Amino acid sequence: MTATEGLAQVSTLATHSALTAWSFASDFFIVIVLLSVFFLFAWYVGRGPFVAVLLAFYAAYALYAMFPYMSYLPTAPAMMALLAHVGLYAGLTILFYIILRRVVVSDFLYIGLLGLIALSFLGAAFLLALAYHVFAISSVYTFTPAISVLFAPQHYFFWWFVAPAIGLFFLAR
Repeated sequence: MTATEGLAQVSTLATHSALTAWSFASDFFIVIVLLSVFFLFAWYVGRGPFVAVLLAFYAAYALYAMFPYMSYLPTAPAMMALLAHVGLYAGLTILFYIILRRVVVSDFLYIGLLGLIALSFLGAAFLLALAYHVFAISSVYTFTPAISVLFAPQHYFFWWFVAPAIGLFFLAR
C-alpha cells in the first residue's frame, strides 16, 4: 500500500464519518433543538422553573384531554387545526406553569448537569410524542423515518409520556 492509497482510505473514512454524523444530526434536528431550548431554559432560569415546566406539561394534558369545547376548534385546513390544538395546549401549559412556578421552589432542588441533559431530552421526547399522537402533526409535516420509528408506534406513546416523570423521580433531589 502506498502513501497515496492510505491517504485516500483515510479521506474516505473521514468523509463517510462526517456524512453519517451530519445525517444523524439532520434526522434528529428537532430533538436537538428542543433539548437545547429546555437545557438553556433550565440553565439560565433555574432548575425549579424547569421542573415546573415539565409538571405543567402533565397538568395541561389532563385539562386538554377533558376540554369540553373541542368541537369549536377548527378542523380544516390541517395547519389551522394543528395550530388551534397546539395553541390551546400551549395556553394551558402556560397557565399551569404560572401556578406551579409559585409552588415549586428551587431552594432545595438539585439536578446535576447530566441529569439536566437527560431531563431536557425526556421533555423534548414528551413533546414529540404528543405531536405524533395527540396533535396529529403528520397531516402537516412528515418527520424523517428515524424519528418516526421512535415516536410513531402507539405502544411507545405511554413510555415517552411517563419518561419525564420517571426522570424527575430519579434525577431531581
